[in-house]
Amino acid sequence: MFLNYIKEFFVKKSLKNNLHNVKNEVFTSNIQTIGLLIDESNFHHSSDIKNELLVQGIAAENITIVAYRSKFNEKETYSRPTFGKKDINWKGGITAVFLNEFIETEFDLLISYYTIETAILMMITSKSKAKFKVGFASVDKNLNRWMIDTAIENYKLFVFELFKYLKSIK
Repeated sequence: MFLNYIKEFFVKKSLKNNLHNVKNEVFTSNIQTIGLLIDESNFHHSSDIKNELLVQGIAAENITIVAYRSKFNEKETYSRPTFGKKDINWKGGITAVFLNEFIETEFDLLISYYTIETAILMMITSKSKAKFKVGFASVDKNLNRWMIDTAIENYKLFVFELFKYLKSIK
């Protein structure tokens, strides 16, 4: 228990250093690829969000979903790549291969679908090489280029507002 607090402290320290290096890229093209980072500890409608993105014209093979769970059971089989606290080391380095691939992929859009500031999720958002990052207004303003102020349960409204703004700036 105590070791988890120390680990979280070091991850937050690494995150703070990463926030100083955030690049604000300009949205210039159509959205083709989307990375979706979801906190499934509090939200269990990941497939519904994917369906909403499909309705907006994004191809299923261009949507990559990675889920975080605060209570991660290694013996359980999850339907999508899922990670927990054990996948980040003391220095804020990521040990899971699929998570490193997710971070290194240059998505056109990264959707950080979480409202509670969890150091691990914030670290992945900050390290991501996505061209444009979108998230909730309740999370640190330095992480995402755009913030949408809705409840986490209102995924339809979130996706609607996101694409409404994206279409208006084309």
